[in-house]
Amino acid sequence: MRNTTIKQMTYAAILIALAILIPIQFSFLRVNIPPFTATLASHVPMFLSMLISPFVAVVVGIGSAIGFVVAGTPLFVVARAAMHIFVGLLGAYMIKKGVSYAKVIAVTAPIHGLLEAIAVMPFPGFNLKAILITVFIGTILHHAIDGTITYALVEAVSKATGKDFKEKLSA
Repeated sequence: MRNTTIKQMTYAAILIALAILIPIQFSFLRVNIPPFTATLASHVPMFLSMLISPFVAVVVGIGSAIGFVVAGTPLFVVARAAMHIFVGLLGAYMIKKGVSYAKVIAVTAPIHGLLEAIAVMPFPGFNLKAILITVFIGTILHHAIDGTITYALVEAVSKATGKDFKEKLSA
């Protein structure tokens, strides 16, 4: 048990570091159509955390929001990033219950889009059309792209190391 906890804490720390680093160092990969922004690969730490445990998913979601604060993004972007806490938690529970990674990505995509749209609503200057079209639809597309990147990354790491990291991808 103790060894598992230490491993999970280590994975969480690495993924939190990535969740903080990606919005800071990969801002050149950011698409900006306010109130929607998408930094390519910013969901990868969240998706990887889902494969580990619900606890890791929550702390990585918190780290993701911190990463966008440190990157100096507007508060509505930070609020959207904080939704990774809930999306990651739901996805991790689904994976823990044996749902395949592909199904988890498909089920959590509209939930992710809805949560991010709701997170933007309290901020002034955005009309409902912008929120629904750019945030809701944009988040679903971004979710799908980063979900695919994560799948390819897990496949590549499994192949390169000879270890089966992909077992949870096809559960």
